[in-house]
Amino acid sequence: MTTTLTRPPQPGTPDGPVSPPARPPGRRRGLRSARGIALVSVVLTLLLVFHSVLPGNIGSAIGTALPWLGLGVPLLVAVAIVRRAGRSWMLAGVPLLVWAIIFVPQFIALDVVAPAPAADQLTVASQNVEADSGTAALSGVALAEAGADVIALEELTAAARFQAAEALASSHPYSYTVGTVGLWSIYPIDNLRALTLGLSWKRALAADVQTPTGVVSVYVIHAASIRPGKQDDRDTMLEELAATIEADGAERVIALGDFNASSADPALKPLGSLLDEPNQSSPSLGFTWPTALPLARIDHIFARGLDATSHRVVDAGDSDHRAVIARFNL
Repeated sequence: MTTTLTRPPQPGTPDGPVSPPARPPGRRRGLRSARGIALVSVVLTLLLVFHSVLPGNIGSAIGTALPWLGLGVPLLVAVAIVRRAGRSWMLAGVPLLVWAIIFVPQFIALDVVAPAPAADQLTVASQNVEADSGTAALSGVALAEAGADVIALEELTAAARFQAAEALASSHPYSYTVGTVGLWSIYPIDNLRALTLGLSWKRALAADVQTPTGVVSVYVIHAASIRPGKQDDRDTMLEELAATIEADGAERVIALGDFNASSADPALKPLGSLLDEPNQSSPSLGFTWPTALPLARIDHIFARGLDATSHRVVDAGDSDHRAVIARFNL
């Protein structure tokens, strides 16, 4: 009698199922990291590309944070290296490229334009002087000493208006104040208008500055603040300001003040289609708030019909906002 011994099928042989080799733990971790990096890269890219269509507080928050999203790229690269995620760090190049397209042009220093004779130049400055800070007079004098022919101050209280008027009386004898905003000029001003911009109170003004080479229409705004779920007043003011300027037939227009909106905020798009904001004179995004550690540019100078020869952010007084100052050829 013959006994046949049979061997049970072995994995990996034609007689048994083939089991894929187990991935080493490090490789599994790297694969998960690569997927996470890809997801974050896609999200960053979408935010950079489509931030301007995001509504309400979300759009404003993303617009304010937009310049800082670029910091996510080196973080992604570091994670890819530490987690051994292969070449997934290259995925970070996509949001980096989009970020560069948006912001590198803004870092380029203002083109050097030959300044006109002094009489044919106009220097304007603006600062939110922080209500009850007591800095309105200090700020006004500092901006006057910096060479500003036209000075706009925002967030004025009754006491601050009086202090600024007293400090600027001799250097800037022409003035107009409305609500929380004020305008002081070395040149005569007329056609003075208080602007509600869709609200029930006045936080903006308009005036014609009679320069030696003709009229410059100037708008000063202190846009309403924004808070989570509450930004309709600010958006209304910015929309109305854009509509008012669009109807203004003046060849030369300047709009300046505290817009409570960063440069990438969707709420500034209508105004940005009518007026231009010059680049800074030095490579910078010109952040203005808060003074101690500027994180966003919410104070602006926009213009049309004028060539900027200088544009910078300066410290003046003791406000929580830095001041903005620009010089134009008339």
